[in-house]
This record gives sequence, structure tokens and C-alpha cells, in this order.
Amino acid sequence: MKIVIAGGTGFLGENLERYFTEKGNEVYILTRKPRRKNEICWNAETVGDWKDILEKTEVLINLTGKSVDCRYHENNKREIYTSRINSTRVLQEALEQCKDKPRIWFNGSSATIYIHSEKHLNTEENGIIGDDFSMNICKSWEEEFFKVKDKATRKVALRTSIVLGNNGGAFPKLKLITKLGLGGKQGGGHQRVSWIHIDDFCKAVDWVITHENIEGAINITAPAPVPNEELMRKLRRHLKVPFGMNAPVWQLELASVFLRTETELLLKSRNVFPEHLLKSGFQFSCPDLDKALSHLLKT
Repeated sequence: MKIVIAGGTGFLGENLERYFTEKGNEVYILTRKPRRKNEICWNAETVGDWKDILEKTEVLINLTGKSVDCRYHENNKREIYTSRINSTRVLQEALEQCKDKPRIWFNGSSATIYIHSEKHLNTEENGIIGDDFSMNICKSWEEEFFKVKDKATRKVALRTSIVLGNNGGAFPKLKLITKLGLGGKQGGGHQRVSWIHIDDFCKAVDWVITHENIEGAINITAPAPVPNEELMRKLRRHLKVPFGMNAPVWQLELASVFLRTETELLLKSRNVFPEHLLKSGFQFSCPDLDKALSHLLKT
């Protein structure tokens, strides 16, 4: 297949590129700063010559968007919003000019679209979507994505949970603080953590490509969300670290200012279940946290 990944130079994009390239596919990256032969320059705001690469492309994956790992002041809020909406809008404009359009278009989204929930398990069908900055970003993102329907292109929004991998994302940071003796619970520790191994993330995208009955918003997460306290306890055990200092909310609030991030990333309970994937027959390589941690710490 010919695959184009917009905003594909980050953690998820790099792993998807490696996964699909190793399977013999032809992968191109849309980026602001191209450095390799398969990278093509775009500004994620206006249609340019880059649109030609979309012709006769089987798969388009859009991962463009400013990282939410920052302080939510007005400038960052605006950039988080516009980077997602503008890139989605301009890709739609480019597709409308294509003679031979992609068969499937994946667009980024997030499991953060669901409310803070420690007991209610959010599936695609019964998930409760709320009203705050992060949830409204996801809602606007998906609304822009699904605004235009085209029979030629199947659309799938990836409501992705925390992706665990050794070469980026949250996992290297979690390992570091655990090794430093700071791997206790964050806040009350009851907040649920929805997660997925990076290999299963790539496999799930591949699975959806080949299963043409899957479309719309899909939860991309392992079927076993765990409380934050359990996540940190298991990580300490796998790393053979005997103790971990807990971090109360006030301490996290103070630290977040200096680290230029938001406590929501640690304290929001994301209790999400991949009902559509499981009903379609998808099998996870790492369905439980212990297996995922064992695999990650051996590679």
C-alpha cells in the first residue's frame, strides 16, 4: 500500500512508519521540516504541491496537532485547537481535488473526549462526553473531520488512550520517576488509566484498514484500564524498585507549574473500553498491563 502520514515525525508516526515499512508498504510523511527522501513539506494550513502525494494513496493518517503536554494558557489553547482543526480542514480540501482519493482516512482524536469516570466504562456506544477545554477540543476535532462525507473515502477517528512504548510518549518518563523513587500514586490513585502497547496501536490501525465495516469513532485502548495506584505498583515491581513516594494533588499542582504542564494529564480518570475493536475480532498482543510491561522492559 501507499500510505501518507501527516504530522508523522512524532512518537506515534515514527512507530507507524516503521511498522508499515517493515511490511513492505510505501510510506510518506507530511512535515514542516522534511529531512529525508520520503518526507514532504507542508504547512498544515494551506493546500500546496504536497497534495499530489495523496493521489492513488490507499491510506491517509493525520496525527497533526500541538502537544497537550503544556500549560493551558490562552496562546497554547489556541494553538492546540487551530493545529488540529486547520490540518483536518486543509486535508479535506486537498482530498476534494484528488482524482483518485485515499480509500481510508484516519484522523487523530483522544480518549480524553470522555468525562472523568472511575466507575462508568466508556465504550463507543455508551461513552459519556462532557464539556471542558480538552473534551471540547476533541469534539471540535471530530466534528470538523466528519463534516464532509465522501463514499470514496472511509473515515475513522482514533480515540487513542495513553500509548506505552520505549521510544517516546509517557512510558520513558514513568520509568524515570519510578527509578528515582518517585513512583508512588499520583493524587488519590483511584483515577483509571486507559493504555495500549505501541505494537497493539499499530496492529489496530492495520486491522481497521483491512476491515472495511469499521468506521466512525473507535476507541484505541487495551481492554483493561487500571487505577493509577495499580499502574505505579506494577511498574515498581517490574523495575524491582522497592518503594515509591506518593504525590498529593497540591504537590502535583506546584510541580506542573515548573514543568510547564497540566495536572489533568495525570489526574483525569480515563476509563475507556475498545468495544468496536473486540467485536470485530481484533486480538491484542498485550491485553493486560503485566504482559505489556514485561515486553517493554525486555526490549
